[in-house]
Amino acid sequence: MAGLDARSTQGFGMDFALILRIFPVFIEAALTTVEISVISITIGLGVASIITAARLSHIAVVRFLGAAYVSIFRGTPALIQIFLLYFGGPQVGIQLEPFAAGAIALGLNIGAYMAESIRGGILAVDRGQMEAARSLGFGSGQAMRWIVLPQAAKLMIRPLGVNAVALVKGTALVATISVVELTYTAQRFIGSTYKPFEIFSVTAVLYMILVYGLTLLTGALDRRYAEEA
Repeated sequence: MAGLDARSTQGFGMDFALILRIFPVFIEAALTTVEISVISITIGLGVASIITAARLSHIAVVRFLGAAYVSIFRGTPALIQIFLLYFGGPQVGIQLEPFAAGAIALGLNIGAYMAESIRGGILAVDRGQMEAARSLGFGSGQAMRWIVLPQAAKLMIRPLGVNAVALVKGTALVATISVVELTYTAQRFIGSTYKPFEIFSVTAVLYMILVYGLTLLTGALDRRYAEEA
């Protein structure tokens, strides 16, 4: 009977008893993944706003610095950026816990991509809109805030959503510095259960749920802006 019970929980070669046993732990790890994603996206949006302003500046040096930031962070692997901040940081007086280092590094990285998405949305708005606003007495900043950005916002939603999805999947990289999120949790369980198929299947499903939820949110925002337009 014991052998029959064991076999009944292993359909298609899957140990479902193991999956049920470990699932609550993976839910906690998924919450950590969500937390680091939210923090990194928030940092990324802040960085992107600054870099976009620099890229659109009339001052050549400021434009150069903005372009250099984008080139550096888009031109080097996010994993190296994480290692540089976490392992290299103490050498220059920056001592961070793994979670903080991972969230900040991912935020700085995604900020470069978000900056280009935001800049692209702004540049897609007809230049005549800015000129018309200036002719009506708006200052440059006022015209950007009240005329250009509202029109550009709906053009940014999809690209920013794609950036956010990439970030959620990219959180797997922080497992390399021992942040206990989904991928790190999977690696630990594989070492103790020797059941990689079951463990990585659970991990993949949870990542898919997170990405699908973010995709639904992006779609809802996109539809809302389309209706308002």
